[in-house]
Formats: sequence, C-alpha cells, structure tokens
Amino acid sequence: MNSGDPAQEAAPPPSATLPLSGCRVLESSHTVAAAYAGRLLAAMGAQVVMLEPPTGSPLRTTPPLLETGESALFTYLAVGKRSIICDTTSADGQRTLARELGRADIFIEDTPVRERAQAGLEPDAITKRFPSLVHVSVLPFGASGPKADWAGEEINLLHAGGEGFLLPNGLSQELFPDRAPLKIYGHFASYQGGSAAALAALSAWWAAPQAGGQYVDVSVQDAVLAVGAFALQRLGDGSLEHRTTRSFRYGGVFEARGGFIELLTLEDRQWNALVDLLGRPHWAMDEALTDPLERSRRGGEINRHIREWMRMQPVDEVVMRAQELGVPAAKYHTPAEVVTGAHEHARGLFAPLTLAGGQEVKVLTAPFQFRCTPLHPGSSVPALGEMGREAAS
Repeated sequence: MNSGDPAQEAAPPPSATLPLSGCRVLESSHTVAAAYAGRLLAAMGAQVVMLEPPTGSPLRTTPPLLETGESALFTYLAVGKRSIICDTTSADGQRTLARELGRADIFIEDTPVRERAQAGLEPDAITKRFPSLVHVSVLPFGASGPKADWAGEEINLLHAGGEGFLLPNGLSQELFPDRAPLKIYGHFASYQGGSAAALAALSAWWAAPQAGGQYVDVSVQDAVLAVGAFALQRLGDGSLEHRTTRSFRYGGVFEARGGFIELLTLEDRQWNALVDLLGRPHWAMDEALTDPLERSRRGGEINRHIREWMRMQPVDEVVMRAQELGVPAAKYHTPAEVVTGAHEHARGLFAPLTLAGGQEVKVLTAPFQFRCTPLHPGSSVPALGEMGREAAS
C-alpha cells in the first residue's frame, strides 16, 4: 500500500514485469462476459486485441453514457486494449482473422453456436489449424447441451443461476417486501462469467507447454450457480433457501445515522467484541447468549436490539470503533465515496485514462493487486480500428 500521494499512483516503471507480459490475447466480443474476461487479462499485462465489426462493438454504445456520449461500460471494459476492424463475413476479414489467430496465445469469443460456421469460428477447425491456441468460448448457457442455442440477457442469467431466487434478502427484503426480485444492479452475472472465462483461459495457457492448445467451453449460468453453491449444497439436507428466509441468524445490514453498515459475528471473540461495541447492555449480558446456538435461536431478538442502538449512532464512528475492537463491519459507500475514499486512494485503485475522444477520466485499474508487479492501469480507450496499419505489417 502506498501513502496516497498522487505521485505514487503513476504507472509502474518500465522495468516492472507484469504477470502476463508477452501473452497476446485476441478478443471477439459483443457481450460483457467475454469483454470482461479480456479486461482482466489486460489488467495483468496481456496485450489484448479486439476484433470489431466495421460498425464497432455494440458495447461502444451501451448505456450508461458519459457526458461525451461515450459508453462508460465500454470505457471500463476496453481500457488498455487495442482495436482491429474485422468483418468475418468477407474474404479480407477471414484473412485478418487467420493472421491474428496465428499471433495469439489465447482467443476469447462469444459467437453464438449457430453463427460460428459463417464466421469461420468452428472450434474443431480452429484447433486443427492453430494447435497451440487456447480457445475460450463464453456463452450464456455454454456451447454444448440442450440450451447451447439459447440467448440470455442479464436478467435471464441471474434467475437461471439461482441468484434471482435468493436476492434481495435480509434488510432489503424487510424494507421492500413488495418489490419484484428483478435483478441485481449492473452486470453481476456477466462479470461472474467473465471471471470464470479469464481463470479458465489462464489454466489452459499454463498447461499449454505440456498439453498444447485447448478449447474451453464456459457457461455464464454455471458461473452464477457457483456463487450460490452453499444454498445448492443445503438442498441435500432438505433445506430450500429463499429470499424471504435467507439471512444471517443475527447481524447483517443495519441503518445508522448517515448510512448503512453490514456486520457479522461468526466467532465467539467477535460476539464478545460486538457486546463491547454496544456498551455491554444488560440484555447482552444474559449468560445464555454465550452459547452460539442460543444466539442463533434468538437472532431476531438480538437484531432488534442492535437495530435500535445502531439508528442512534454515526455510521463512520461505528465502523471505526468496530474495526478497532475486531468486529467485522463495513459501511456501504455511495459511488462518489468509493471514488474519493481514503482507502481506495491509498491503494491506487483508480487511475486516469484518456477516452477515444480525448477527455481524461478515472477508471478502476483492477479488482486485484500483485505484491511485486504493480498493475498498469492502461492509458487509453482504443478508437475503432486504431491498430489497423500496425497489425497488417
């Protein structure tokens, strides 16, 4: 962690070796899942080249939009990548595709199964022609099985993966019991699928020197199912979790003065620290509550007491004191607080980049860090086809 000095938040020195330096990734994407997989690999130092149709990736115009009219989503997903125009329905496009596949270590794409032949992206043909290539397919329900041809938007994938059945729960369910459980904000399912695809690509590439290239079939639905794996495991003992009943026995999300806090006490030492945080009230000194099973049975009662106390306390003071005592607790920050937060600033989570139109904005560098290889934030969002002449040489 650095001191928070902006001068220390610059890109790493040229001598720094990023984890995927020397790895070349080819990305053909029109969905967030595939684009996010490429984004993660780019954040680790891979050279990621996007193949875009002549009209550009559909993500370039996907809301929300910045004041410049450029897509904020595409800005985040494309930072640090390069762009080549490639119309795979044309002879020139097929030559471009073959040239770039021959240069790539990893190929990430989300072409629907029924469109692969026309686009020249049939896995068997690619494997035969480029035997050392790691080819990763990222589709809503995978590229095999009865749902391989199904389309799937974010809302479909959230419910197909079980999260729509389980969320919202806890305080959200209590505050808004009549709201329909449509979806989590943003692209939760797609980011899960993209993360799975990136990890699968790295696993296959790691094994390539011994095993050669591989074709990897990633299902976004499967990735979302993995998030709720514990709820699925409980089906084995006859327990069916649902958003109206799924919550911590005690703890969870509470409203304080100026914001919301989530706290959880899984261990006896954490419970004891919580009692200290609350000022050792009379009700918490009940000897029976030293038994974790009894605390679980009386979870509703405990939460009522915590809720009454929490409403009167300033949110930042509660979080600071809780962390001093060892109570797992954190504040729910607004987007503005995240961007300007001291913790985020000290870790250098946001870095400046230049949009295709020339304006400078700040963007999240990556959701991870490496101890000895600081991540390069990437300096710009590629203009459509900006790599054309360079790639042809």
